[in-house]
Order: sequence, then structure tokens, then C-alpha cells
Amino acid sequence: MMYKTSILDEIKYFFKNKSVLSQLITINVIVFLVVNIIKLFYWLFQIKSNFFVLQLFAVPSSLHSLLFKPWTLFTYMFLHENFFHLFFNMIILYFAGKIFSEYLSNRKLINTYILGGIAGALFYIISYNIFPAFKDVVAYSVALGASASILAILVAIATYVPNYSVNLMFVGPIKLKYIAIIIVVLDILSISKGNPGGHLAHLGGALWGFFYIYKLKKGKDISVIIDYLKKIFYSFINYFKYKPKTKFKTKNKYSKGKERPLSDKEYNKRKAEKQKNIDAILDKISKSGYSSLSKKEKELLFKMSDKK
Repeated sequence: MMYKTSILDEIKYFFKNKSVLSQLITINVIVFLVVNIIKLFYWLFQIKSNFFVLQLFAVPSSLHSLLFKPWTLFTYMFLHENFFHLFFNMIILYFAGKIFSEYLSNRKLINTYILGGIAGALFYIISYNIFPAFKDVVAYSVALGASASILAILVAIATYVPNYSVNLMFVGPIKLKYIAIIIVVLDILSISKGNPGGHLAHLGGALWGFFYIYKLKKGKDISVIIDYLKKIFYSFINYFKYKPKTKFKTKNKYSKGKERPLSDKEYNKRKAEKQKNIDAILDKISKSGYSSLSKKEKELLFKMSDKK
């Protein structure tokens, strides 16, 4: 008997499976909920100051601001303020991520997400500091959202399996490479129409996705850079961890109950005496057997054999 699973059942299974893809989506959703709950408190208490979450975690285009908030190169890629921004990003991440996972590993998926996001942020920052069109907004512009990371994944898998066919509603089957090309072209054409920072970040992510697979097909996995970044991060954290000071007690050579060090002559003499006792015990064993030894002799034999 065949059972037809519903979309809801598939979603439940997807999140119960706890794959890298489901965890990425879960993190984005949780961050979105936290951000909007905080925003609600701002509204309820009529707090007029700048929303601190965006100030702390969205990546700024200003190099001066970035210098004091370098972590935003990472945090911005999980930060959404608008529901539809989150919704459409997670839909694309789900479908692109599932295809990616069919052909490449979970490690490559998370690395592409993170490095694509960083590439998108850097492309946005560089563009805003180079092109005169942004000189009036560079001081206060910020970027947020997972779009650059997601486009990196989409372009990466479209480069890896360009002829993979996807059935789109109202369109029908279309090759993955054409979907990626259309989205990239739309981003380029939309830069001057509104949200230029977002579109530039998308292009940075797309460039990373293409370059990553280009190198991967040549046998070089450049995503391992994330492993080096992890090592640097953990080394940085460990450096600032609290390290209890070890107290060293100075020992007085005349301390009560402590014997002074033996001289070479005394050490050799004591060693010779112990060896003499052991030889006598071994002779006794060879003549009368182990059972003939006294309790003291057995203890001495055991101690000496344990030290060897």
C-alpha cells in the first residue's frame, strides 16, 4: 500500500532530519523572530533611538564603522527585518540547497553559504567606497540578509550541474544555468533602480559561487579557507579565555618531613642493597617456590616489579 505524503509532512521530516540546510533555515528564522520581538518592545515603549540590532549586526559600507564591527561580515548574512525578504530567501535557499546537497557535501554547502556571504559583503563595501554614486550614503549605509549567501549556493550548483532541469510553476522545465543567469542579469539591471547595496552583495555572492566551482572542477577546493578561519577564530577566543594563575610553592630544603636529595654514593649504595634483597628472594623462589616467601618479601617483590 502506497502512502502519499503531504507538503506539510515533507516539511516536518525536513526539519526533523536536522541537516545543514535545515539548520541554516532554522537559524535565519529564529534570528528573524528575535529581531522582530525586540522591535515590538521598541514600539510598545516608544523608544526613539536607533534600532541597536541593526547597528550591531548589519554590515556597514563605511570602512571606519567596519573597523569597530568586523563580526558584521558574518552576522549580517543571518539577519532579516522584513518577512517577505526572509520568506523568498528561505524558499530559494531550500530548493537551491537541496540540489546542492544531491551533488556536493554538507561541508561544502555551509562553507559556500558563509564564504559567499563574506564575498557579497566585501563586494558591497568595496563598491560603495569606490563608485562616486554612493559617496553621499557610504557613511550610514548597511546591508543585511542571506541573499548573497543563497545566490552563491545557486550559482555554484548551476555551474556544477548547468543542465539540471527544474520545473517552475507557470513556466515548466528550465535548466538551472538559465535560472542563475536570469537572476544575475536582473541584479545587474536593478542596481540603479533601488537597494543598490543589496544587488551588489548578490553579485559578490554569485561571483564567489562561480569561482568556487570553477576551481573545484580543476581539483582545488578553496572552501577549505573556512577551516583556517575557524582555527583563527578559536585561537582568538582561547587567547582571551580566563586562565587561572598557577601558584608555585617554594620548597625549603629543610621543610619538615622532606628528605634531602641523596648523593650519588648514597643512591648507588641503596640501589645495590635493594638488588641484593631481590636476588635473595629470587633464589628462594627457585629453591622453594613462590609460596615459601613471607608477606614482607612478596610485597617487596611486587613493588620492585611494578617499578620496572
